[in-house]
Amino acid sequence: MMIATTMVFLMHLGFASLEAGLTRSKNTVNILFKNTIIPAIGLLTYAFVGFNLMYPGAEYAGSFFGFAGFGLSLPEGWDTSEYNAGYTFFTDFIFQAMFAATAATIVSGAVAERVKLGPFIFFSFLYVGICYPIVGMWKWGGGFLNTLETPFYDFAGSTIVHSVGGWGALIGAALLGPRIGKYTSRGMTAIPGHNIPLATLGVFLLWFGWFGFNGGSVLSADPGLVSKVFVTTSMAAAAGAFGALIVSYLMFKTYDITMVLNGILAGLVGITAGADQMGVNSSIIIGLVGGGLIVLAVVFFDKIKVDDPVGAISVHLVGGIWGTLAVGIFGDLAGVGQFVSQLIGVVAVGVFCVIFAGVIFFVMKKTIGIRVDEAEETEGLDINEHSMRAYPDFATKD
Repeated sequence: MMIATTMVFLMHLGFASLEAGLTRSKNTVNILFKNTIIPAIGLLTYAFVGFNLMYPGAEYAGSFFGFAGFGLSLPEGWDTSEYNAGYTFFTDFIFQAMFAATAATIVSGAVAERVKLGPFIFFSFLYVGICYPIVGMWKWGGGFLNTLETPFYDFAGSTIVHSVGGWGALIGAALLGPRIGKYTSRGMTAIPGHNIPLATLGVFLLWFGWFGFNGGSVLSADPGLVSKVFVTTSMAAAAGAFGALIVSYLMFKTYDITMVLNGILAGLVGITAGADQMGVNSSIIIGLVGGGLIVLAVVFFDKIKVDDPVGAISVHLVGGIWGTLAVGIFGDLAGVGQFVSQLIGVVAVGVFCVIFAGVIFFVMKKTIGIRVDEAEETEGLDINEHSMRAYPDFATKD
């Protein structure tokens, strides 16, 4: 689990590389800054309040909310080796803390190139510190989703991690509005990223980190189950690449690398809810469908003019919902009862996250503002928010 923790930590470099590569060079420092500060926010808020919101104790079983107090409530004495059969209290905390920041990282990509940095950081503190652990408690902390007649199932977080970020991303992008020039009277205008090699590197770092994300969620070094999770995770990612390739080629008659990259991520997000339950064939189906859905989702969000520069909403929200429902279709526990429980979980998490993110973003929009002005957006956030450029020797307005 400690090795898995370091692999999940490396995923933040993957997110940073992917988001920077798929956006314009004039906003690179801003993207990197957000993806640097978010893990720091995640660790600090999870230690201060998040861990005890997510795991408040057995007395809150079946409830919607519980809180065990501020700070890390250590077991008696400093020797935590008896905390769990296979890992210590500190291992449990640091592994879960690596998950926490992911929710805000997902939002970061969807609101890129036009969000004010200060309000975004404030949002991240609240979303990571309060929203994510409350939702996590509903399943992983023994809350109401875990005590349904047929318990909701989310092995490593298709809903509890990825859709939480996806819902926040959707609300943030919708309230911010599209980037200047994205949607015009002549239709949708593509705004290409400035560094596809960097984006590709980011996806492979994420794929690598996902072995820790899913493999570590076994919560032991059981060779049979860990190796099975590695296989199902890989199969879904590979199939996601082909799902996106096929659908994007049929729609656009071109081999779009950005769609394939997001197809890989869609497969990974999709398998995360049931990686321990699926067989090889089911994993391939989940990835293939997930990859295809992401292409359709990107087109859909463009049609309703929700501007998402990196496809985060499509990957993490649509992919997360699909993967969660797939547990009720393909998993070891598949059946009508399980599917209904999966649907209840998707809806409950969605409603809570939409309200939580919506209130924060809306209040900030009406008070301090959440979007940079037109001149700052046109010149770039790097020079206006950070007084520097990522590539000073190659500075352009784009």
